[in-house]
Amino acid sequence: MARKILFLHGFFASGCCIPAQALRQAFAGKAEVLTPDLPLHPNEALAFIEDICKQEKPCVLVGNSNGAFLAQIVASRLGIPALLGNPYLEMTRFLIKRIGVHEYKSPRANGRQHFVIDQPLIDEFAEVQAHQWDNFRTEQNDRIWGLFGENDHLAHFEPLFLQYYTHAHHFPGGHTPTAEEVREYYVPLTEKLIQ
Repeated sequence: MARKILFLHGFFASGCCIPAQALRQAFAGKAEVLTPDLPLHPNEALAFIEDICKQEKPCVLVGNSNGAFLAQIVASRLGIPALLGNPYLEMTRFLIKRIGVHEYKSPRANGRQHFVIDQPLIDEFAEVQAHQWDNFRTEQNDRIWGLFGENDHLAHFEPLFLQYYTHAHHFPGGHTPTAEEVREYYVPLTEKLIQ
């Protein structure tokens, strides 16, 4: 199988979260879906994603929430098509309300389930956020698409997305898509981006 899709999970998730599993199942026999656990720190995560892209050469990135925030940056830098599901384009807003110790919502490959949100982490996200559009190019407009849940009560960044990109799609779900929503909405758009 030559075609590869790289899925980037949300902040509290891991590479074995429900959206990742659903994407893998949907593309079984058609494309290999890579679903790694992302590092907590954004600069480390961006370097990690870029390394995977250089080694594995995915034909599309699919991200959700924080994964979509990171996907937009890498897709712009490397010229890879991307589907941004409920992109959390201002992660500092999310983190500032959640300082403290947390647990991942799905198992991590390394077995570590707890992590800490602190001010240095928020500062690092603020720096990345400030430069997230540095590699934006208008010719990428047709290749970076947004997918927004109509019942997403967490991220409201479609207006900011539309300042840069024109392809905004909608689905009736919330912030984290169900397996069914991944199959019904994420998969067809991913297939279109691959073509």
